[in-house]
Amino acid sequence: MSSSQRTEAVVLIGAGAIGQAIARRISVGKHLLIADVSEANAKAASDLLSSIGYQVSTQFVDVSSREAVHALAVTATGLGDVTGVIHTAGLSPTQASPQAILKVDLYGTALVLEEFGQVIAAGGSGVVIASMAGHMSPPFGWEQDALLAQTPTDELLSLPMLQPDQVPDSGRAYMISKRANSLRVQSAAVQWGERGARVNAISPGIIYTPLAKDEMTGPNAAGYQRMIELCAVHRGGTPDEVGAAAALLMGSEGTFITGSDLLMDGGVIAAMRFGALARH
Repeated sequence: MSSSQRTEAVVLIGAGAIGQAIARRISVGKHLLIADVSEANAKAASDLLSSIGYQVSTQFVDVSSREAVHALAVTATGLGDVTGVIHTAGLSPTQASPQAILKVDLYGTALVLEEFGQVIAAGGSGVVIASMAGHMSPPFGWEQDALLAQTPTDELLSLPMLQPDQVPDSGRAYMISKRANSLRVQSAAVQWGERGARVNAISPGIIYTPLAKDEMTGPNAAGYQRMIELCAVHRGGTPDEVGAAAALLMGSEGTFITGSDLLMDGGVIAAMRFGALARH
């Protein structure tokens, strides 16, 4: 069978609402492999998407384990040419310790970019879901940005800037991780480009998902509500809106876009820097 006749495979890492919204957009006629640390979540997503016509299989993955991510890449290549990678897996500040967030959100993303950068097919594309949190802190400076972008994956968590005395709380860990996600994507675009593939990040703002609900009912609930009230569009976003943006980045109309980070936050960061949120 020639490569042009091979099945195309799309890998969804993280079976949540945003990942499913993206998968619905880009997986028609392809084999969708859904991977999650929760087998129950993966099965629920698989059952839903299978019921509306998608060809789906599932696999357990812990993105903080190189062995698990590598095994997922091997499974994906066995299904067909890997033409799409959707990485949404992560922990939020209310869910985990700083160390766990760095291990999953930062190191795990670096692993996915590395392992799938070795198997992505020519013409393929990937998207990493980062966060507007990565845009909230002042610039780290070129040296720290370069370390986050280019330190070998298995040495990342040993960086001095990521040690417990430098990352005292989960909010800071999340912010650094999401900044690192966009930097790793920019660096990985070089590796992926050598295979004729592209990869980009999306940094969503407040998107109405179960994870966001946890945050919006947690200790920072008032802050989230203030962001919604004072941002330019005065509302949160939906998973389908992120899906539409990802479809552009991953599809035929986005073929000149790689190594980018699309901030889609309804204007929250703009308001923080130049608007009403800055005055707060």
